Amino acid sequence: MRLALFSDIHANREALTACLAHATASGAERLVFLGDLVGYGADPVWVVETVAELCAKGGICVLGNHDAAILKPEPHMNPTATQAINWTRGELKTAHKNFLASLELTQREDDRLYVHASPKNPASWPYVSSAEDAAIALSATTARIAFCGHLHRQALFGVTATGKLASFNPKTASPVPLVKPRQWLVRLGAVGQPRDGDPSAAFCLFDTQTSEIRFVRVPYDVDSAMAKIRAAGLPESLALRLAEGR
Repeated sequence: MRLALFSDIHANREALTACLAHATASGAERLVFLGDLVGYGADPVWVVETVAELCAKGGICVLGNHDAAILKPEPHMNPTATQAINWTRGELKTAHKNFLASLELTQREDDRLYVHASPKNPASWPYVSSAEDAAIALSATTARIAFCGHLHRQALFGVTATGKLASFNPKTASPVPLVKPRQWLVRLGAVGQPRDGDPSAAFCLFDTQTSEIRFVRVPYDVDSAMAKIRAAGLPESLALRLAEGR
């Protein structure tokens, strides 16, 4: 089965539309969403309704910290993120909030774990930003492969034959075999707000038969997404970082 995995959509309709089209063209049979459907962007209603519909057809979705902040204010968010969450909360209806409230922090499927932040204390939203962080994360799960988002940058970490944790620089479109029985952590990057200097949307394709992961980047209509942020009265910085990919 070919999986398409997405994280950190952040209410960016244009980016998600482009990624879903690419996933369909690539033969994806199951869609997995690793949270942060909302926050920052201007299309939270469309994104939540779209993901909810896809989940009703067999997709999987877990909770992200921005999704959780809709349900319960998060005091540690920065002022810009808080402003976007407050605006988003006013846009969403009860049905949208009920869908977010139904999401779990993690889901396990075969030898795979899906989580927004880290398998280690997922409710505290830790970042997996280094090989040391990845080692801690993998020590908290028996899954062979853990998929996460949260940091808005793509990365791959794997346990070597000698038991050490190594980081790998993922190359777009080049399939990487996640060899067995080693343990791996895949950080998907962000659909809706990449922060690696490349404004194109990011997601991953994974083949469960060959155990190959493919990191994908998809151009989308950034200008339209920026214009919607400005029209909504959200902070200008949220529009600018889409263009800059930071």
